[in-house]
Amino acid sequence: MLESEVTVLPGVGEKTAKILEKAGFFTVKDLFYYLPRTYENYQSAVKIRDVEPGKVTIKAKVKDAKTHYGRRRNFAITEATLYDDTDSIRAVWFNQPYRAKQLETGKDFYFSGDYELKNGRYQLMSPSVNLATLDNSVGETGFMPVYSSKNALKPDAFRRLFRGFRPEFAKIPDLLPKTEHTPSFVKENARKEALYKAHYATNDKEAKQAREYLAYEELFELILAAKLNKQETQKLRAEKIPYDDKAMKDLLKSLKFTLTDAQKLATWEIIKDLGKPTPMNRLLQGDVGAGKTVVAAASAFQAIRSGFQVALLAPTAVLAVQHAEGLDALLGPLGVKIGLLTGATKHKTELKRQIEQGNVDLVVGTHALITDDTRFKNLALCVIDEQHRFGVNQRQKLLLKSPEGAAPHLLSMTATPIPRSLQLTVFGDLDISTIKQLPKGRQPIKTKAMNSFNMKDELYPKIREELEKGRQIYWICKNIEDSPSLETISVKKQAKKLKTIFKSAKIEFLHGRMKPAEKDEIMEKFAKKQIDILVSTTVVEVGVNVPNASAIVIMDAENYGLAQLHQLRGRVGRGAHQSYCYLITGGENPPTRRLKELENSTDGFYLAEVDLKLRGPGEIYGALQHGALDLKIASFSDTHLIAKARKHAEDVAKNPEIMLKYKELSKSIKRYQQLTTLN
Repeated sequence: MLESEVTVLPGVGEKTAKILEKAGFFTVKDLFYYLPRTYENYQSAVKIRDVEPGKVTIKAKVKDAKTHYGRRRNFAITEATLYDDTDSIRAVWFNQPYRAKQLETGKDFYFSGDYELKNGRYQLMSPSVNLATLDNSVGETGFMPVYSSKNALKPDAFRRLFRGFRPEFAKIPDLLPKTEHTPSFVKENARKEALYKAHYATNDKEAKQAREYLAYEELFELILAAKLNKQETQKLRAEKIPYDDKAMKDLLKSLKFTLTDAQKLATWEIIKDLGKPTPMNRLLQGDVGAGKTVVAAASAFQAIRSGFQVALLAPTAVLAVQHAEGLDALLGPLGVKIGLLTGATKHKTELKRQIEQGNVDLVVGTHALITDDTRFKNLALCVIDEQHRFGVNQRQKLLLKSPEGAAPHLLSMTATPIPRSLQLTVFGDLDISTIKQLPKGRQPIKTKAMNSFNMKDELYPKIREELEKGRQIYWICKNIEDSPSLETISVKKQAKKLKTIFKSAKIEFLHGRMKPAEKDEIMEKFAKKQIDILVSTTVVEVGVNVPNASAIVIMDAENYGLAQLHQLRGRVGRGAHQSYCYLITGGENPPTRRLKELENSTDGFYLAEVDLKLRGPGEIYGALQHGALDLKIASFSDTHLIAKARKHAEDVAKNPEIMLKYKELSKSIKRYQQLTTLN
């Protein structure tokens, strides 16, 4: 039933089905698992005379609703007086100009929001608004689901749809197998009851119980997939690469710096894995600038000294060039032959012939590495930098280039740390090496959050100072072009504006819709100091090393996740100069806790833990899988639930024949396996 198209549902005709498909709902399961993001509890509504500071819900009528615009163009402020038979109260909404039309005089609405002191007076700040009628699902129980908008589908549209689906939930089959360690709440009909209560809860307790089961189900699938992946990897054969003590001493002697203890430990963990007859599947995580590349180089040198080839896959041509140059400086003097293979490489045919004959030891490249006509003689180790930039199929194409009958060892690198609490639970089956220490001489980046109104007085003078010193600037914007529906400033508009402010600076823009060659050309110009200010979207989140870039400005910073902001900040602070990160917020609200944490810490591992607590449900593999694997329901911080799911999943992994009886679960697990494996 859940795998059926949405047209099997009552009230969903061809027209509605098309709207749902555009929003990503193709099956009944897609729609039924789209849970409310929260619930409005109108059972707790109070009279206005009883309102106290804090979170409040009231039922009131409206008068004098009007919108005016603030100092910044497109910044709308909507104000209204709300009243009942006891008193009146002022409400204000920022950048929600449609509220003035929505708030019809004479009608009753429920308002829910924070009542707080603002600009010298108490007011209800940006409350949610719902018409107090039975037709709007409020009148039945006073407990209403609130859905997030998706494409053309607004919260009210979801409520109207689900109103007609109630009988359909009785047809939902159970999903999870029963084993020795199955929790008591995973009982017969638990799934249909949980989904029903998630959409039609009558109180907080019902909603919480529903989410607990559905979160558990999601975690169970993910953990079981990881365990089955581990089992499958252990069945494969790989070339044993013995530890070569002389090779390691030669490399360490040639370096102009001393490895940190963390780098030494990570290198040793990798070398031990390379000596096993099963393929290594290790993730090397380290904060921005922690020195992951030299660890990868030491690992590659071990393989090369044993007569094998190594491939390093980079997400962009500019980064591939940078890696090739860096590795050539490290390993070239020791006799390692390095080849660079990108779309722009000249004499490609000859280079590919040399690779196939085994005359190139280490091949650094982009997608050109995984084309069918790129063949290796004896590839034994693959290194993938920022591997979330590559799809599952692309990674697997590279891994299939090893000699027949053998799988290559795989080392994936990421600068997006996985919180320790996740490593110990969900990621317990993934081998992870961590570099926490930064190399000596790195100065912490000074970070400051400020309101966009203060840019002229506080930000522009600082940028001028950096430009006068000959430094370069990253300027990050959320959108490529302006749109009436978007309140954030675009890359193109910001670049145009900056040209009028910093008239002598060379300013260019960069975004993801540009052709790869065009993007590479802009980044290369920036790396060569031919651009002073680079205005860009987050396409530079993983980019080249530009030691001369000393400041990054992130517009509308409140719209980014903590991990992404930290990644963006890592674009600067790569040279000997003091570097700065400016987080610019829109509107009148003070900086969020997320931005304050970023102001106070440059430790990516600490920030990853904070991010975990702040965001709750979200991407469990972070950026690792390019957003393909998102937790929709489960909370990262619920280690108690994760521990139960691990025990239950272990039972099934030991007896995989159980899966034969659960076809829907098997299908779901296979999808998770594809997404969660690093190889």
